Amino acid sequence: MQGQDGERDRHGARSGGDRSPGAPDGMPAGASAGTAAGSPHGASAGTAAEVPPGPPPGTPDPEPRRGRPRSAAAERAILDAVIALLEAGEPLAGLSIERIARTAGVGKATIYRRWSDKEELFVDVVRDMEPDDPPVSGTEGLADLRVMLESLRTRGLAQRSSALLHNIFAQMKSHPKLWNEYHGTVIAPRRLAMVEAVRRAVAAGELRDDLDVELIDDLFVGPMLVRTVHRPDAPLPDDLADRIITALLQGLAPAARV
Repeated sequence: MQGQDGERDRHGARSGGDRSPGAPDGMPAGASAGTAAGSPHGASAGTAAEVPPGPPPGTPDPEPRRGRPRSAAAERAILDAVIALLEAGEPLAGLSIERIARTAGVGKATIYRRWSDKEELFVDVVRDMEPDDPPVSGTEGLADLRVMLESLRTRGLAQRSSALLHNIFAQMKSHPKLWNEYHGTVIAPRRLAMVEAVRRAVAAGELRDDLDVELIDDLFVGPMLVRTVHRPDAPLPDDLADRIITALLQGLAPAARV
C-alpha cells in the first residue's frame, strides 16, 4: 500500500511527479515563472518565452525522484508498540492496527506501508524478539549443520528465559493464519537450509549417501527439537549440538568387541 507522503513501501518507492521543483501546480517542467504569470513589462501574448534547450535527441529520461526512505525509527516504534501491548496483557487476537498505530504514535498508513496485515507484522515482532539467525558459509556441510543446530538451541533458551516469547508462541499456534505465516516465512526456510547443508555433507563424503537426506536431517534436528520444545525442563548445555552430531556419526550400536 502506498501512502500519500511518498514514503518507500515494502517493494519499492513511488516516483516523483514531472513538475519542476518549486514550480506552481499545473506548470510544465522547464517553464519559467515569468512565462506563467505574464511579462512584468507588458510583453504581448504572442511573444515567445525563452525556454532552456532540451536534451539532445535520444537522451534517456532521467531517473524519477524517489520518495523518502522508510523511517527506521517509525518501524522500531511500531515493533516496540506491539511488544508493549503484549507485555501489558493484550492477547494477539485483540490487537488491532488502529490500537498499534495509536500506541506507536504513527498513522495506520505507516504500518500498512510496511506490513500487509497483522499476521505479517506479528511475525516480524517474533523475529525481532528471537536471536538472529547466524550466518553460514553455504559451502560447508557438517560445519554449517552444527551452526544451525546451535542456533536452534539458543532460540530454545530464549523462549525459556522470556515468558512473553513463550506466551506468544503458545498464542500463535491457536491462530492458524498467523502460524502459517510464521511457518512459511521463518520455519520453512530454516528447514530448507538445514536440508541443503545435509546434501553438502553427503556430497563431501561426511555422511552416508544411501539414506534419504530428509531422514538424515530429521535425525539431526529431532533431538534438539525434543529438548527445546517438548521437554522444557531438559538441559540445553553449550555442547549439545556437538554431542548430537557425534552420537549420530558414531552410531548407537555398541562398539564391536575385539
